[in-house]
Amino acid sequence: MATRRTERTQESRRLLVAAAAELFAEKGYRQTSFLDIAEKAGISRGSIPWHFGNKLGLLEAVIDDQIQAVLTRFAPPSGERPSGDPLDQVMGFIRMPVTRLFITLLAEAVEVGSPIREHYAQLHAALRQGVRSRIPAEALPPGTTPEAFTVVLVGAVIGVHAQWRVAPEAVDLDAVRTTIRALLPASLERP
Repeated sequence: MATRRTERTQESRRLLVAAAAELFAEKGYRQTSFLDIAEKAGISRGSIPWHFGNKLGLLEAVIDDQIQAVLTRFAPPSGERPSGDPLDQVMGFIRMPVTRLFITLLAEAVEVGSPIREHYAQLHAALRQGVRSRIPAEALPPGTTPEAFTVVLVGAVIGVHAQWRVAPEAVDLDAVRTTIRALLPASLERP
């Protein structure tokens, strides 16, 4: 019986996190209410404080979930060498639903005193770590650090995604990929 209750509790939590992630991406953190999340998840509004304490606790759970998704996508298991084309993986990030969440939260996180600023910084750090794990230092031009290169690449992807969301017809993602490929060092080409 306790196992069944545990399974229901875990499923409720999962549904709430998924609903919150989708709504935070669509409406933003501040504009999303407990009622919105509960309706989307099909669960009682009272379940949110029971599971997470408050809205910020729910945001933390969403960000933890998204950090794991980013690390799973970009970082190979410990001791393994990354496989595949790093640029393809980074460009694929533009189309991922989590990127919409990143962009929407970014708009709120840059405000002074934002309650989500610190949490967004954690999410962004995980993204940079995931991308950084794909870029060998020896592949970069002299005088370029992997950290700085990663910041520039992630910034470009975030900027492209933001433009694509605002005016998708004006952003040719294939042309963007080709352009970024041309700007990358040849040593970052597909292995």
